[in-house]
Amino acid sequence: MGTVTERIALVFSDQLSHAPANPTRTSARPSRTSGIPFRTVERDEHLLLSPPHPSPFPIKLWRDHEPLGVVHFPVEYEAVPFAPPRGIYESAQVRVEWQTMDNRQPFYHRNCDVDEISYQIAGERTLMTELGVVEHRPGEFSRLPRGVAHDNYGRRESHLLFYTPAPVQEERAAIRQSEAVFPPFPGWEAGKTNEAVTQCMGAPGHDITVAPVDELRLLRQVHADEERLQVLTGADEPGLTWLYRGAGFRLGTVRLLPGGGRMYHRTLDADEIQYQVSGHRTLVSQRGIVRLGPGDCVRIPLGIAHTSVCGEASRHIALFSDRELPQVAETTRTAEPYAPERLAALKP
Repeated sequence: MGTVTERIALVFSDQLSHAPANPTRTSARPSRTSGIPFRTVERDEHLLLSPPHPSPFPIKLWRDHEPLGVVHFPVEYEAVPFAPPRGIYESAQVRVEWQTMDNRQPFYHRNCDVDEISYQIAGERTLMTELGVVEHRPGEFSRLPRGVAHDNYGRRESHLLFYTPAPVQEERAAIRQSEAVFPPFPGWEAGKTNEAVTQCMGAPGHDITVAPVDELRLLRQVHADEERLQVLTGADEPGLTWLYRGAGFRLGTVRLLPGGGRMYHRTLDADEIQYQVSGHRTLVSQRGIVRLGPGDCVRIPLGIAHTSVCGEASRHIALFSDRELPQVAETTRTAEPYAPERLAALKP
């Protein structure tokens, strides 16, 4: 403990942006992706994390706040019957879901209002669309533009889904694109299937129409359209890599290395959702301290100072929303209150 630096940041300003400390990946000129903070201040770490001093007045001045909650889904495949994706966080602007499959999705899906981004956690998944086929491997992202029909064939896999109003733009060059592949996977045969058209970010119960579809004709649409899905990954260098940008929505990956001093971050204009991809780290915040490992999700409300301490290489996904993004899944565990002894025990 002692004096620490806090970076106060804006994610959705046209000039300034938020990113973890990594001076080698920033430029001297502020930009949307430079990661230059809005303001940097020095803090007494103990006071920063401590509860407020007692009020001198006989009335309650401050609200009580719950500690950070962690939602965990297993990374390794566990056999379960097919079910719709499980919601984790949801607002009128963003929906985050977790899904696991060892089969075909029983219908094609077309979104009316949103772009749909997926992240492959584990296993293999064939994404079949009117814009071509993607064979997803762990660590890969792709974005389905609004109105594009798609189906999935998963093999002992799990993935995350992010829905947000269209249009969304890629902020990093693709490693490859979708392709016209027939058959889309070994053993595939065109069969009787339906196409579901939905609104409200694809949430259950918001289908508009469901009708039979000619699967072969749908997949052959790729030959009449030059647009292709872009497959993205995060960078290997330490720091934050932006991947996608939408209205009030940004998504990227963060790679952290052990060592160095603690740098706190406080985002003024966005809730932040973090999903731990690999490695372990301890999240230290004004809402408690919690150990995170692969498969853990946590929401950090806007305005909360926080930092990460890791003794090994760590990678997580960071989603920023300019609107409150409430948790809708059941909490697995919660952060422990700050104590000087607990913080002192952490190895940087």
